Amino acid sequence: MFTKILFATTASPACDNAAKVAFDLELKWEAQLIVFHVLGIPTRGYSPFVTDVRTGEVEQPDPDYVEWVKEEMKNTYADLLKGTEGVEIQAAVGVPSREILRMARKHDVDLIIMGSHTRQEDIGATRYRNVVGSTMQKVAKSARCPVVIISRPCMTCWKLFSNIVFGTDFSKASDSAFMFASKLAREVGARLHMFHACDITAASSGRVLGQEEIEQLIEGARKKMEKRYVAKLNGYDNYGIEVREGVPYIEILKYAREKTGDLIVMAHHTREIDPEEAVLGSTVEQVVLRSACPVASVNHPDKVAG
Repeated sequence: MFTKILFATTASPACDNAAKVAFDLELKWEAQLIVFHVLGIPTRGYSPFVTDVRTGEVEQPDPDYVEWVKEEMKNTYADLLKGTEGVEIQAAVGVPSREILRMARKHDVDLIIMGSHTRQEDIGATRYRNVVGSTMQKVAKSARCPVVIISRPCMTCWKLFSNIVFGTDFSKASDSAFMFASKLAREVGARLHMFHACDITAASSGRVLGQEEIEQLIEGARKKMEKRYVAKLNGYDNYGIEVREGVPYIEILKYAREKTGDLIVMAHHTREIDPEEAVLGSTVEQVVLRSACPVASVNHPDKVAG
């Protein structure tokens, strides 16, 4: 399913969890893995210097410096590189999100793997809004392939892969996420858990809904999922459907824990707007920051159709 994978890394401990998943996938699918680091952001004007993204120091990125950075990357991932063959180490100078997307297009990769943030800090209130505007958000918005975001150590991931949770809001982007989730479930023989949370606070506009109205919303969503998705499974019967009411990100995280999810797949935004103008949906943002398993953000159908 994956022949080319791009692992975008800061080459720091903040990306160690993502690195393990990237190398696991390279071995499982015998894919080509590109380990890519944007080593510096150019200073203004025509200055020959860059600001190192790890140290914050100003450096001159001559060929020797770039090769030194590559050697440092090889040392950083020395243990993971043992026993691998299709791994390529690359480094570039530029704005990280722009260079990651450029590298993905250049090599026509099937998947991008990255960490949810690049700073070493505890999960707290300051991080919750820092995701928006970050490299991860910009890559997720514009990538033509799925982007898997790793925020915590992954104990099962693709080695003991058995449960995929697909969260939908019935948007057009969710259709692309479904294609990726269902295709992956079929490929690895995993159970596909299709989930929708009825946000009754948004639906009621401040009015308290009665139990009968809530049950009607749930039943309507269930029928919509069966009509929209089950018909496209083409006989694949290892799936389940669940609809609940509540705050969407809380409900999908609870459901993923209940089902021991190895991967959560969602559309990268939650409203029907132009994907090129969309920002990372708040639901996805909260799921990424709190999820115990990797989260796949899917925007376009390019690499998931068929």
